Amino acid sequence: MGARGNTPTSIDTLGALLAAEGHNLKFASDQVNPVLRLLTMLLAVFRYRRYDCMLIDTYSTKAFNYAWLAAMVASAVKLPYVPILHGGNMPQRFRRSPRKCRQVFSNSLTNVAVSPYLRQHLQTRNFQVDLVPNHINLKQYAFKKRETTNPHLLWVRAFHDIYNPQLAIQLIARLSKKYPSAKLTMVGPDKDGSLAQCKKLAEDLKVANRISFTGKLDKQEWISLAEEHDVFINTTRFDNLPVSLIEAMALGLPIVSTNVGGIPFLINDHENGLLVSDDDLDAMYSAVEILLQQPALSERIAEKARTDAEQFDWEHVKYQWVDIFQRI
Repeated sequence: MGARGNTPTSIDTLGALLAAEGHNLKFASDQVNPVLRLLTMLLAVFRYRRYDCMLIDTYSTKAFNYAWLAAMVASAVKLPYVPILHGGNMPQRFRRSPRKCRQVFSNSLTNVAVSPYLRQHLQTRNFQVDLVPNHINLKQYAFKKRETTNPHLLWVRAFHDIYNPQLAIQLIARLSKKYPSAKLTMVGPDKDGSLAQCKKLAEDLKVANRISFTGKLDKQEWISLAEEHDVFINTTRFDNLPVSLIEAMALGLPIVSTNVGGIPFLINDHENGLLVSDDDLDAMYSAVEILLQQPALSERIAEKARTDAEQFDWEHVKYQWVDIFQRI
């Protein structure tokens, strides 16, 4: 599911790391077409039904139905499985599909939540749950100490309405009225036509010359790009535990983020980042100004964020997976 030009999924990254630790893994599926993807996933359940267990990336969007069908087939062939829950909108999925959720999460060996936010929602519904956070390879992220904070903003996400990229355009337009050097770089692939909408909005607000749309970059490319920026902004409408925020924390980029979903479990306001309300341009503008006008606070936030990011290093997280595998 992470191949053929798409952003690698968490199971792609996790699977490679687990394989490097000596585990025997098989992957399904790399098909882009949703029907073919589902068919290859279900065929893989039959093909590998003698394996010890199946890990299922489980999202809150319509892709949840892939996980549900895979879990149902796994139960039928007596293949134990472990859902790995992602998606800041998972609580809404619980409300929309209570029966399917019970079928998936009640019959699993355990359920893995990648954030305390999702763990909390599973526990309140009396499902077995383990917390294993998203991870990074900390060695890839060199901390940069910024002596000054300039209005050079970085946004890293897919262009999709749920991530509200238009707010970033509106923000740079307002900043440019006071800060002549204000600029914005937006990194990520287009998912639903939002990229074209953002480019049009940039033209309408007369800030197209201040914005760089890079498209999808590999990890090392955007890590290098981050050195040229001083503030990381996250405009999402709902979210869970985004790896991009953990990466920004590791790199020393002070963060301004919406306080939705699981993000307040990661970012403590005025400690390792600044939090604002969803879709609140005034609040996001004010937060960025705080970082620009209070360099000592910006530096303190960045240093605390780097320290907090260390707990997500794979060298720590992998032992949590070892513990789960030993138990199941």
